[in-house]
Amino acid sequence: MKTNHHLLSAKETRKSPDPELLAGIESSYHIELVRKAIHLCSLSIPIFYFFTPKNVALAVFIPLTIAFLVVDVARYYHKPIESWFYTWFGWLLRRRESDREKKRLNGATYVLISATLAIIIFPKFIAVTSFIILIISDLTAALVGRRFGKHKFFEKTLEGSLGFFLSALLVVFLTPKIEYYVGEYLIGALAAAIGTIVEALPIDVDDNLSVPLSVGGILWAAYSIVYPMLNVYKFG
Repeated sequence: MKTNHHLLSAKETRKSPDPELLAGIESSYHIELVRKAIHLCSLSIPIFYFFTPKNVALAVFIPLTIAFLVVDVARYYHKPIESWFYTWFGWLLRRRESDREKKRLNGATYVLISATLAIIIFPKFIAVTSFIILIISDLTAALVGRRFGKHKFFEKTLEGSLGFFLSALLVVFLTPKIEYYVGEYLIGALAAAIGTIVEALPIDVDDNLSVPLSVGGILWAAYSIVYPMLNVYKFG
């Protein structure tokens, strides 16, 4: 689900906040914890894909993505589906995800669309790295930004974006490399920095889509320029 670590308003950060307002902020943060716990379960996607042939992974994720997409769109047009959907999942949705005028998809659908596109487009190790960055760093940015964010960075907070970048560097350090050259880690750091900026920019594209595609694109382009001799399809 899309990250949101926007700055609190002046009313929310005044020295003597209203108790009901504080309770609302705490409640919102707890709901965000639940959202991100669910989001963390998405780690099963890159782990599954890394140990699975591409055609098998696509045979799983394409039908699953279509099913989620159909239900997500149908909730805006079909009353029984709408009733069922909001009864079970309505409390997890952000306001923009239930906007009947703009009819936006929810974060889970975007995650599956993003995973499917990454598997189709990128070499396996790039798809896995970019998707793990989405899951871990998006989660870190949301929780750090909501709890500690005070300084604005584009449309998010500097604290949240710093959490995104540092956690993305950790992912780059731990994920597979082709030959484990120092330059591969530098390429990963560049992709982490670009992903951090993309996540914070005020663009009307869901983070679950924009982050992995931008990180994956930078990784692939950088490998092609710096290490054209390396086999980016070493893992599949």
